[in-house]
Amino acid sequence: MITSRLVAICGALLVSLTSGSLLVPTAPTHAQSREDQIRGDAARRQQVDNLLWANRRERAQHGLSPEDVVTAARTQIALTDTACEVTDAKFLGETPDKTSLYEVACADGPGYIIQSKTPPSVTDCIILAASAQALRAQDPTAEVGSQCELPGNTDILGAIKSYAQHADVDCIVDQGKVLGADGDTVIYEVGCQGTQGFWIRKTGPDWSKTACIQVVAENAACEFTTPAEIATSAKALLAGTDAAACDVTQARLMGQNPTGMYYEVKCATEGEGFIARVQNSVTNRVYPCATAQQIGGGCILTQAPATPAPESE
Repeated sequence: MITSRLVAICGALLVSLTSGSLLVPTAPTHAQSREDQIRGDAARRQQVDNLLWANRRERAQHGLSPEDVVTAARTQIALTDTACEVTDAKFLGETPDKTSLYEVACADGPGYIIQSKTPPSVTDCIILAASAQALRAQDPTAEVGSQCELPGNTDILGAIKSYAQHADVDCIVDQGKVLGADGDTVIYEVGCQGTQGFWIRKTGPDWSKTACIQVVAENAACEFTTPAEIATSAKALLAGTDAAACDVTQARLMGQNPTGMYYEVKCATEGEGFIARVQNSVTNRVYPCATAQQIGGGCILTQAPATPAPESE
């Protein structure tokens, strides 16, 4: 699968601290390009469609009761790494080589279309729906193929809210979408009510998250997060520090070194701003912009008069 490469934070961030250490860009965030996502997802969807029965009446002739279908689907899903607790299933058809296709609903999150190969193959219902949405955005009359239909498998936002919980996103999620894939990793964006959102990633059973202030620093974008929401999140970093009174209007992630992550904040008071050093989610030092010219190149959001730099620690 073709993936796009996001540009890292510019080389200007690689500026010496007074102690001689460097601020380095945070690890780049990757997401598949929109065109590649559409092509790849459309190909997967077409593969599923090609396997479905051409004659729907044959399903009724297959002789499977609803209980048989659920039992068979559970047997197949147990052979995958989806961790899906099957609550409902629908028999979709049989392939020419006599493998069976099922749609399954899961107790926690959306379900899948599964084919009884060795090992079984699974197609995420939310990925299918996102692909269809992207195709229809380009062409409202586009043929998007078969989609999941069982209750719970069509609620994209509900699914992404569940995913956000798995990724330890601590906010009220009010928006979400599939961004694409990077190898075997699926990437989603979540928007949060009143604060910054995240990109979250699922690789196998594992979840991770990247705050939108970091996504922006890596020259990508968060559609569901505004600069004001990033500023609100940055304001929380100043609690209990000498900069706690700062009414943050802008914020950015500068980079990191072994001593922590460095953020710049601009205050509503003209000419006032700070650089905050954060380690293990705790701000352990703030530097006024007026004395922070040698930290990661200094402040760029706040124009402050030059004064001598602080002593190194």
